[in-house]
Amino acid sequence: MATEFKLPELGEGVASGTVANILVKAGDAVSPGQPVIEIETDKAVAEIPINVGGTIKDIKVKTGQSVKAGDIIFVLDGEGAAAPAKAAPVQAAPEPAPAKVAAPVPAPAPATVHVAAPVSAAPAPPIAEGARPAGANVLASPSVRKLARSLGVKLHEVPTADSSGRVSEQDVLAFAASSGKAPVSTPAAASVSGAIATPVSAAPVLPADARQELDRWGAVAIEPMNAVRKKTTEHMTRCWTTIPHVTHFEKADITELEALRQKRGAAIKAQGGSLTVTCFIMKIVAEGLKRFPKFNASIDLDNQEVALKQYYHIGVAVETPIGLLVPSIRDVDKKSVTQIAMELPAIAKKARDRKLSLEEMQGSTFTISNLGGIGGVGFTPIINAPEVAILGVSRASVEPVYINGQFAARTMMPLSLSYDHRLIDGADAARFLRWVVEALENPWVLFLEG
Repeated sequence: MATEFKLPELGEGVASGTVANILVKAGDAVSPGQPVIEIETDKAVAEIPINVGGTIKDIKVKTGQSVKAGDIIFVLDGEGAAAPAKAAPVQAAPEPAPAKVAAPVPAPAPATVHVAAPVSAAPAPPIAEGARPAGANVLASPSVRKLARSLGVKLHEVPTADSSGRVSEQDVLAFAASSGKAPVSTPAAASVSGAIATPVSAAPVLPADARQELDRWGAVAIEPMNAVRKKTTEHMTRCWTTIPHVTHFEKADITELEALRQKRGAAIKAQGGSLTVTCFIMKIVAEGLKRFPKFNASIDLDNQEVALKQYYHIGVAVETPIGLLVPSIRDVDKKSVTQIAMELPAIAKKARDRKLSLEEMQGSTFTISNLGGIGGVGFTPIINAPEVAILGVSRASVEPVYINGQFAARTMMPLSLSYDHRLIDGADAARFLRWVVEALENPWVLFLEG
């Protein structure tokens, strides 16, 4: 008896996804509960288990294909129907990448969007091509619906290029901008909840004639963005356009720290960990956030308040084949450098293997982006809202430093601190980064001061 396996519901507000990987082939025997396909959405990557048993007779989808709940995925010969399938717990969603680096961000799961009131209520434009008649059922997440209400936009009027008809945040923003309903001068800001206000204008779209013009000069390969890159694009645009960034630069003499790292590194490696400079920086930054609480805060412009967080979760940017992801290491202030050295490589591997849980991508209060393994003498990392600061680390090098009347070879590491100037002043940033530098140069002081 032939049995069809259809794609189950992927989650609230998730109507469609892209086939990331097919885990079985025609002729394979499967049993209920066995993962058979991976679906990538704008929120996450989910392993979908099958709800029937039997032998795979026909595969109706292929990698890269867009699918929606109810689509037929497989046809099987065998046992017949079972209980309705449920998607497995989602794997890490892309929270956006916090810095200008090669290759992530969110990603996080989409958060509630806070926007300023529209400047004026312009008459609704004619329904655009691709829109739906009034009263039609529109596929959109709760955050997109709230954004549309805030801008005075009717979702059924918003055209979308999504094959399932799902309306995205960018669709709403673009429609609002074209109809005169988007705020044009009101500053937007991040809220304590992790939501980002809408940019002052929708992201520019390459016009059709301009895209055709590219072909005039030579061959052009068109590559669709994956879900991670889409969320990174949206989040980075919001962060850059809504936060007044300033970057402060410093150099730390890590000569003694590097000697300590090499001396202790072998023992930690034998335990399965990796003692990197990032481990020391994380511990030092967590202690610094206690002394400079404004750097461990979020701004709530709606209520004109600042939330000073009493926990210290450090996000670390990890380069992966699909883009930059930012897992969060919890309670860094309560962990030793050795514990961090054991935990950081493990969570970085999970990020590269796309096995992070959604919770592991959320809750960070400060982010570190280390490009030292690649190179560079400095960069300006983009703040990962709703955080208010991010530390960039570049490659350390041996330089001549004038000490006690003579030059000495010292290992110097460039640091770049980007901060939200609405909350943090330049003098605050200079003091904070100077404290971090002095702690890196004299790590034993932390043990003396507590």
